[in-house]
Amino acid sequence: MEGKLLLGPTSNLFESKGVLNPAAVRVGEEVYLYYRAVADNLVSSIGFCRLKNNEIIERWNKPILEPEFDYEIMGMEDPRITLLDGVYYMIYTAYDGLDARVAYAISTDLFHWEKKGLISPSISYDEAEDIFRTSGELDLRYKFYERTYRGINGDQIMLWEKDVVLFPKRFDGLMMFFHRILPGIQVCYVDSFERLNEEYWRDYLKHLEEYVVMDPKSFFESAYIGAGCPPLETERGWLFIYHAVVVDSVRGKIYRAGAALLDKDDPTKVLARLPTPLFEPEADYERNGNVDNVVFPTGIIEENGVVYIYYGCADRNIGVKWVSITDLLDRFL
Repeated sequence: MEGKLLLGPTSNLFESKGVLNPAAVRVGEEVYLYYRAVADNLVSSIGFCRLKNNEIIERWNKPILEPEFDYEIMGMEDPRITLLDGVYYMIYTAYDGLDARVAYAISTDLFHWEKKGLISPSISYDEAEDIFRTSGELDLRYKFYERTYRGINGDQIMLWEKDVVLFPKRFDGLMMFFHRILPGIQVCYVDSFERLNEEYWRDYLKHLEEYVVMDPKSFFESAYIGAGCPPLETERGWLFIYHAVVVDSVRGKIYRAGAALLDKDDPTKVLARLPTPLFEPEADYERNGNVDNVVFPTGIIEENGVVYIYYGCADRNIGVKWVSITDLLDRFL
């Protein structure tokens, strides 16, 4: 794959520490990037720029969205954007200093956003353990992560929820999205996000094993995986780019990009999955930064037969990789 560095931090206070993990939306001949911008005090907001031919033609000197509410007071992180039913959904991680949960905002013009609040479960890991215990089929690694996070952060830390990507079409009239309860990727169906209340999530968690789409499998994803870019529909199925983590004894955690091909009519069916990384930290700006050895894909577009993947580099910069969609899909054969 070819690639290059796109954006780095600036002297603007809201993005002086780092820029990373952008959402990407194609608008005519341009690409709008909505990226996580980190200040020196480690509070994140959402920055904005416009690209043409992957060159910056406009970059705002202030956030397009910033923390307002208690549940996001320490940061709005890692946005992904999907157009569904004529509405743009920006789904992001809301961090309050202890708990990381999922929230969303909507827009019809990509500039004016209405925050709609949290959609992930406000359930403690301690409660989750009681729920997981009722399942005899759930991978034991789920219970391991529950015990680990609770042991580090205390009984009342909320279930760590990140990495939600929404499909750009409905299935049987329902919205469909992937999310991540460690260590795998699960699916949810719902007619609207307003239905995602505590009652829904408690029932869902009782049957979590039924909703697992992908668990860690290959050598480069042995620790955990998480949704990356919103799924991209192709003639052969849904192209799904995700991130994968392994803990190396020398280098610590290493984040790589993986890829899977999902059934067009039922994306919970994994048709193929690359046994090796799609790409991994190689360039200096991917290996060295605020968190070393990280590539974290979050934005994807297709134009004239080429797939462009926008990603965070070592939690400090933003890069782009590109490849012929035909060449990429042929790797699944």
